[in-house]
Amino acid sequence: MIDKKKIIVVLPAYNAEKTLERTFHEIPMDIVDEVVLVDDNSTDNTIEEGKRLGIKHIIPHEQNKGYGGNQKSCYNKALDLGGDIVIMLHPDYQYTPKLIESMAYLIANDVYPVVLGSRILGKGALKGGMPWYKYVANRILTLSQNILMSQKLSEYHTGYRAFSREVLENTAFNVNSDDFVFDNQMLAQIFYKGYEIAEITCPTKYFEEASSINFKRSAIYGLGVLKVSLQYRLAKWGLIKPDYLIK
Repeated sequence: MIDKKKIIVVLPAYNAEKTLERTFHEIPMDIVDEVVLVDDNSTDNTIEEGKRLGIKHIIPHEQNKGYGGNQKSCYNKALDLGGDIVIMLHPDYQYTPKLIESMAYLIANDVYPVVLGSRILGKGALKGGMPWYKYVANRILTLSQNILMSQKLSEYHTGYRAFSREVLENTAFNVNSDDFVFDNQMLAQIFYKGYEIAEITCPTKYFEEASSINFKRSAIYGLGVLKVSLQYRLAKWGLIKPDYLIK
């Protein structure tokens, strides 16, 4: 806890058997109260590895629900457990758990209600091995999103996010997509509600076991991201009312 605020780390997992131990052992358990592992019907032994590590809260999906569906299970469980600060960390060890304390303190001290770990601030992405085509796509998408949403984030696509309980309770994340565009719909919801988002520099690692999506799915994701940003702008102008923004 920090100032009597319960901190919960959620791990949305898919085939994370080989990296879960490294991720889990770097979580600062001196301030983290609970860890939740949600396994999205992995084909490896992620669940068994989680049990071996002593993770108390493990939720297995009997069918693959997608990245967004996994996060929904994560956040709903964290709220049920009474989490005041919920930090989503990929268990593929692409993002360092060593930033959990910094992210948590920003929220616990009421500086910001949402904190993102950014791969783009500084030189973390390319230094960590992000492919050039993904880096360029990230920059183009982020520029387009900032223009359409009138924001100044360094990136919208990080998988390292921390939220206050208030934000999660006031964000209708359960109506979002079950696919990768979930992340961007959630950020659109957060901005639409008037919350501010902080970013901290996050080193990242790209290696064989780290999760990634292929070019086709990346292209579909990019189009979905632009659609969300356009919907946000039209909603702000009062021209449309997407369900995920008005609930």
